[in-house]
Amino acid sequence: MQTDNRAGQAAGKTAQSGNRSGQSPEYGGGPSRYKRDALFLGLSAVFLTALVMGNIIGTTKFIQLFSIDLPDRMLPLVPDMVRDGGRYSMIIPVGLLAFPFTFFVTDLISELFGRKKAQLLVWIGFGMNLFMLAVMTANFYLPDASGVSGGTTLFDGVYGFMVGNTIGSMIAYLVAQTVDVQLFHFWKRFTKGRHLWLRNNASTMVSQLVDSTAILTILYFAGNLGENVTGMGALLILIINSYMFKFFSALLDTPICYAAVHYFRDYYEDPEGYQLPERHPAPKKL
Repeated sequence: MQTDNRAGQAAGKTAQSGNRSGQSPEYGGGPSRYKRDALFLGLSAVFLTALVMGNIIGTTKFIQLFSIDLPDRMLPLVPDMVRDGGRYSMIIPVGLLAFPFTFFVTDLISELFGRKKAQLLVWIGFGMNLFMLAVMTANFYLPDASGVSGGTTLFDGVYGFMVGNTIGSMIAYLVAQTVDVQLFHFWKRFTKGRHLWLRNNASTMVSQLVDSTAILTILYFAGNLGENVTGMGALLILIINSYMFKFFSALLDTPICYAAVHYFRDYYEDPEGYQLPERHPAPKKL
């Protein structure tokens, strides 16, 4: 009995020591559950903020990221619909700037915490859109306090754009993010946990094409695009520009994703039985 008590006390001291150092015996000395939850909540906050902000500002404004004169040898490679003569301009809706962060976060959560948590975040984001739409709609129909409100016209204009953007975005978002999560884990199973660059890009680039096509097509038929977008050709230009921005954003976030997975590798929960590559030990000093 005394031996068992001593063993229990020793185990308790070990657990307390692990907790004081921020490590968890449950995860083999890795970060505690509190730190894991903090990382998941922090990533979720970035995802939800980018998602809601993108839906509120949406297509209220289109911005020109850059404009370049193409050399003659490049003209046959660039469709006429996305250039004016020999000049190409990258024009995207302002809300699009936030959306690459959503795909980056779902890929990172998929890698570190698994498919179920990534899919859970997708559904939470969908619920956040519904919540935002419900609150904004209630405020729109409640009577205005005449003489007190300082921006009623502005609010009405934002609400008018936001309703179409949010409904269209909710449909496109749910489909695209689900495609992203499912494809990410398809490639993870196919490569047996190797080649993060492949699943990061292959899942994101396909899902972003789905997202760009769906959201802009819905907004076009809902009449939420500018007066100059009057035909399918103009719509196709917007889809191509939108997708090109997302495509290159996906390429640029690949090294960032690698760096984040490397930095947070101790938080890895190995949800599907795959292991991250071992760290190479630092060379010994002579």
